Amino acid sequence: MLKRILLALVAIVAVFCAYVAMQPSTTRIERSAIFVAPPSAAFAEVSDFRNWQAWSPWAKLDPNAKATFEGPASGQGAVFRWDGNDEVGKGSMTITESRPDEHIGMRVDFEKPWAATSKTEFTFKPDGPRTIVTWAMTGEAPSFFAKAICLLMNSDRMVGEQFEKGLAAMKTIVEGKSAS
Repeated sequence: MLKRILLALVAIVAVFCAYVAMQPSTTRIERSAIFVAPPSAAFAEVSDFRNWQAWSPWAKLDPNAKATFEGPASGQGAVFRWDGNDEVGKGSMTITESRPDEHIGMRVDFEKPWAATSKTEFTFKPDGPRTIVTWAMTGEAPSFFAKAICLLMNSDRMVGEQFEKGLAAMKTIVEGKSAS
């Protein structure tokens, strides 16, 4: 009986390991929202990191996080560094691409709670009097351990929910400014 239980456990672990190993090494999380405002209004909120405190869901998780800014006030080369509690960690974001009213690309370097780098982008697509704003993040999970963590934590759900909150808060700000 004990032998069968051990064999069953080994089989379960083997199946789990095979499943983890087959997972892609690149993950992409993406959410969109429709703003009743021109692309330039949404672009301005994202392009200047100083605006993020008003709509970023992570700013609300630790209002006492230390934030510093480097480089230009907005656009390519702008840098935002943060150091906060366990929920927001420590890291930096750098704008690497900026096409006004169309696209912003960023490199996000996490230091704590664990070191990682990802690419984040915002796209702004006009749709008549509205703008479709898309927030996406692409990251690498090259190791078996990283793939297992991504499976167990469901990063798409966790990060995706934060993107949805951030887009909703930004929508309120952008539409409020556009209406006035």
